[in-house]
Amino acid sequence: MKASWITIYVKDMEESLKFYTEIIGLEIAHRSSPQEGMDIAFLNAGGIQVELICDSNKSEISIGNDVSLGFTVQSLESTIEELKEKGVNSIIGPIKPIPQISFIFIFDPNGFKIQLAELNK
Repeated sequence: MKASWITIYVKDMEESLKFYTEIIGLEIAHRSSPQEGMDIAFLNAGGIQVELICDSNKSEISIGNDVSLGFTVQSLESTIEELKEKGVNSIIGPIKPIPQISFIFIFDPNGFKIQLAELNK
């Protein structure tokens, strides 16, 4: 079995696409509107895709506090600098639970927790 995608319901597709493409650096693989009021975008995330769904028929979205989407970065220090330059100020961390990893958390426009981690060998 292989993980293929992670689905995240979003409030505003354009705002979410801007975050995931400009802040996180993902590329849009494809986008569609399978029915009126629904917009779906798949973004390439290095072996797995992130599926964003904006459904105008869904009045609320629910984001769990104990779930996060993790990405590895080359340098956590330079990533933090880039995030601040792009206006991301709600950065939690850095956290270094063990010598081999250090990470931060940020939030997407919907409140979904994103973990950015540097793996130290």
